[in-house]
Amino acid sequence: MNRPIPSRPHWLTDQHAMIRDAVRRFAEAQIAPYSEKLWEDEAFPYDIWREAAQLGFTGLPYPETWGGGDGDWLSFVIVLEELARIDCAVANALMANSTVASLLSNYGTPEQKDRFLRPILDGRQIGSIALSEPDAGSDAANLATRATFDGERWTVSGSKTFISNSGTAIGGPVVIAAVTGTRPDGRKEISNFVIPSGAPGFSTGRKLRKIGWRASITHELFFDECAVPADHLLGERGAGLRQTLAQISTGRILIGALALGILQGSLDRSTAYMGTRRAFGRALSEFQALQFKVADMATHAHAARLMLYDAAALKDAGLPFETQASLAKLFASERAMEAAHQAVQIHGGYGVMAEQAVARAFGDAKVLEIVEGTSEIQRMIIARAVLA
Repeated sequence: MNRPIPSRPHWLTDQHAMIRDAVRRFAEAQIAPYSEKLWEDEAFPYDIWREAAQLGFTGLPYPETWGGGDGDWLSFVIVLEELARIDCAVANALMANSTVASLLSNYGTPEQKDRFLRPILDGRQIGSIALSEPDAGSDAANLATRATFDGERWTVSGSKTFISNSGTAIGGPVVIAAVTGTRPDGRKEISNFVIPSGAPGFSTGRKLRKIGWRASITHELFFDECAVPADHLLGERGAGLRQTLAQISTGRILIGALALGILQGSLDRSTAYMGTRRAFGRALSEFQALQFKVADMATHAHAARLMLYDAAALKDAGLPFETQASLAKLFASERAMEAAHQAVQIHGGYGVMAEQAVARAFGDAKVLEIVEGTSEIQRMIIARAVLA
C-alpha cells in the first residue's frame, strides 16, 4: 500500500509531535485569518506575539531560570517551520528575537539576564540585533559604529540598517556591535553592547519597506553619542565579533526553518488548489506538468526537513554543526524560492493577487536567500569545508 511522504521524520519524539500539532493549531487559528491584513498594513502583530509567548513558543530553547522552556533547538525549528508555513513574517519576529536571547543567555551577566532576557522570553518586550550597517552587511569586520569608554560609561556613535523587530511599541533591548579600539595586529576590536529602548541618543530612523516579511518591522537605527553605563557591555571587551559569529550558524538553521515552512506551505496550497480548480474540463491535479511541480516540492521539502533537523540535532548534542547549517540554509532557501515561484505559476492569475498567500510567500522566500549570509556566502563556507 502506498503511503504519502511523511510530514516529519519517523524518529521524532512524541514531544516533538505534540509541539508541532500545538503550533499548527495556533498558526491556523490565530495567524492565518489576519495574515493578509498584516501584510497590507505592514503592522507588527502584538496580540499574536503575546499569545505565542504565553504558549511558550518565544522562549522554548532557553533556560527556565530566565523564563524559558528548557526545550531543545529541534523543537524550536519545528515551531518556526509551522509558523512560517502560514506567515513567514511572524515566524521571523520569533527568529530575530531568539538571536538576541542567545547572546544574552550565553554571554550576559545574571543582572543583564534578569533585566533584558527575561522580558523578551515572556513576551513583554521584543529584542533586536543591530549588526548590519550601510557599508557592512556580510562583511561584519567592516563596521563603522564606534564606542568609547570614559571610565564610567560607554558612548556609542554610528548607524545601523535592516534591523528586524526595531521600532515596535513593545521595544526591548537592542544588542549592537561597535568598534571599541584596535587590536595589536591592526584589526578592529569589536564589542557588543545592550542598548535599552529609550536610551538617550538612540533613535529610530525610517521604516524600511520590503518585498517580503512585511509584518516584520524593519528600521534604520541611529546612535548620536548614545551613553550607557559600563555594565551594558555584553561579555568581554573585544569579543563582539566572536560572540556574534558564534550565533550565525544557529541563525542559519533558523532561517532554514522559515524556508522549510514556505516550502511546505507552497506545497500545501498548490495541492489544495489543484484539487478544486478545473481547466479544460479536468481537475488541475490531472495535468502531468503540474503533477511534476508538486512532486518536486514534496521531494525538496522532505530533503530540507532532514537536513535542518540533522543540523539542529547536532547542535542539541553539542557537536559541530556549522557546515550542516550552511548546507541546510542554502538548500532550503533556494528550494523555497523555487517552490514559491511554482506555487504562483500553478495558481495562474490568482497567484499574483496580494490576497493570495502564495503571492505573499513569493516575496518572503526571496528574503531568505539574502539574510544570515547570502547563497554565495553559504557556497564559500561549504566549499572551504569540502576542500579543507
